[in-house]
Amino acid sequence: MTEVGSRPGRASTPDQQHLQQKWYWYDWACASYVTVTATVLFAPYLTSIANKAACPTQATDTTCRTNLHLLGIAVAPGSLVPYTLTISTIISALLIILAGSFVDRSTRPIRYLGGFCYVGAAAAGLMCLIAGSDWQFGVVLAVIANLCLAASLVVYNAIMCRITPPDDRDRISSKGWSYGYLGGGILLAANLVLLSTHTSMGLDTGQAVRISFAVSGAWWALFALIPLRGLRHLHNEPMPREGPAAASSIRQLRETFRELRRYPQTMRFLLSYLFYNDGIQTVIASASLYGVQQLKLSDNQMVITILLVQFVAFGGALAFGRMAGKYGAKRLVLASLFLWTAVVIVAFFIPERQFALWLVLAVCIGTVLGGSQSLSRSLYSHLVPHGRESEFFSLYQAMERGTSWLGTFIFGLVYQLFHDYRLSIVALIIFFGVGGALLRTVRVRDGIEAAGNTPPRVV
Repeated sequence: MTEVGSRPGRASTPDQQHLQQKWYWYDWACASYVTVTATVLFAPYLTSIANKAACPTQATDTTCRTNLHLLGIAVAPGSLVPYTLTISTIISALLIILAGSFVDRSTRPIRYLGGFCYVGAAAAGLMCLIAGSDWQFGVVLAVIANLCLAASLVVYNAIMCRITPPDDRDRISSKGWSYGYLGGGILLAANLVLLSTHTSMGLDTGQAVRISFAVSGAWWALFALIPLRGLRHLHNEPMPREGPAAASSIRQLRETFRELRRYPQTMRFLLSYLFYNDGIQTVIASASLYGVQQLKLSDNQMVITILLVQFVAFGGALAFGRMAGKYGAKRLVLASLFLWTAVVIVAFFIPERQFALWLVLAVCIGTVLGGSQSLSRSLYSHLVPHGRESEFFSLYQAMERGTSWLGTFIFGLVYQLFHDYRLSIVALIIFFGVGGALLRTVRVRDGIEAAGNTPPRVV
């Protein structure tokens, strides 16, 4: 992509600031799906559909012990959503890495952002048709939406490298995430009103949830128009290729993995991110399932919880972005992982139906959520070789929000074996511990210089 007035190590130019203002809005747009659907409503709703399919005569508040069968494999209804996330991530790992290589060879990558966005938004909106015992349709739509979300974020994150100089990356990345938390929080608040008053409108709970799915997809598609139009003039300097684009991309993908060994600090960061991000993503994806199924909280209480997290995370992302200019992104990410470990331990001990304690935990989650995610993105952006942003961010995105696989697999497997979500969530401590230990070994300045980039003033 063509850089706009880039001055490495200095403040953004007016042209860059204008593009950044457009860029932020994609976080706002896709947050509707991430927050309302993927984080809050989808897991409990599809689990209830799965329970109904497996145990049609059983009370809704009783754990179903009859298995479903997914691709010939016996699956407990309570493990269906974690396994669905696992499947979508494995598919993502195979496809979006190739997509990143392909996008770097396109002169107009913004078109790919639009294509991935609108297919994903359509899948998110069509979730409003999931009803009865049709859990298979829900699995298919979730896989498509998660795959398209991940692919679109490959392009989106790569654009940040092109329009933001090194010293501004932490601040711009954090502000983008804050847009996402604020946009997702506003839409979630509207859904809270709907879920709280649906009976007065003549709707049952299932109908209210399905309306929320439809609105979430529409929100994603509508607000994506701002960055798609505002960034439409950005273009790649096309990389040379031999033969058809697909074959050339596959060859380049092999080259990317070979070249990754030339950047040991980048590779080490990706390995650490694989572990600690799996823990973060599994907590996010499974929070509503844990709250509803294990702690016996209501759907309305879970919406209030996630709403609180959203608005606290909005401030947390901005605060971490400012602090990174003084302490450096790596130090702050390490501090956030220590706090994530404490959150998981506290969650294990919370008694059933203790909503007030649950809200205290939600404030802690919101405080570290924005900082750990936004600063990870900006830290990695410094370690990416110039001109290969989409390729390298596709590796990053394979382990990004909503696409973790190892954590969700462990979460679902522990529940499959013990039928206890408390044991599932406490098992996640290992991801934060291993990820943090690996991150401590990353020599960030060496990695930035090896990638041919200009280090920010504070590393």
